[in-house]
Amino acid sequence: MMVEKWRLLDTGLHDAFYNMALDEAIAMARSKNLVPNTLRFFRWEPSAVSIGYFQSMEEEVDIAACDERGIDYVRRRTGGGAVYHDRDGELTYSLIINENHRLISRDFQETYRTLCSGLVLGLSLLGIPAEFKPINDIIVEGKKISGNAQTRSMNVVHQHGTILREVNPSLMFTVLKVPSEKIRDKLIKSVEERVTSINMFLKRKISFEELKEALVNGFENSFNIKLAPGEPSEFEKELAAKIKAEKYATREWNFKR
Repeated sequence: MMVEKWRLLDTGLHDAFYNMALDEAIAMARSKNLVPNTLRFFRWEPSAVSIGYFQSMEEEVDIAACDERGIDYVRRRTGGGAVYHDRDGELTYSLIINENHRLISRDFQETYRTLCSGLVLGLSLLGIPAEFKPINDIIVEGKKISGNAQTRSMNVVHQHGTILREVNPSLMFTVLKVPSEKIRDKLIKSVEERVTSINMFLKRKISFEELKEALVNGFENSFNIKLAPGEPSEFEKELAAKIKAEKYATREWNFKR
């Protein structure tokens, strides 16, 4: 059997608006069959908060705290909750796959399980006993290490998620809105109890390179594919710049609820 070829993009550090715009551009390019199925890794510079499509920026994010620290804030095209993306603390991935692919089920839950299996296997290669936990989390010994979100449009499935290399709960609740100081302390404590990170679990600092390599192996073996390193096409780059300027970097989009 021929092993299926997918494209691997490692787009490095970009601002939140470009990161969101490029994912959407890739999804559009995939829907027009201009590019193959794609796995993308990316990071956030500056650090950022992203909110789910249905959330309100003002209710979820402490705008003043973000502005003070030079942290971006953006609305995603996927649902889910507000997430703090730390420049050095997390690796983000995106999968953009045609909807009639063998890995995609009509059932969202089933699709999450299948697509997350690449992450689970990749983490296990690093010695992290990760498991998938419905609806869309990956946990290690009962603590969350990765959260994921998915959307379907244009006959394309777009799933993205975070893999925590380090976690800083007190910074997280400085930029996310909390009702009061007292509740903030409780939330910080509960995150410390419920969330873990790669460095915390392995008790050593793991480089982004080592993490990406393990995840590439995990996705290749789990999906039975070969990932070929590539670059975004001219179409994707031009479209991403346009979508960033007209959508993700605008107040209308980010504060529309």
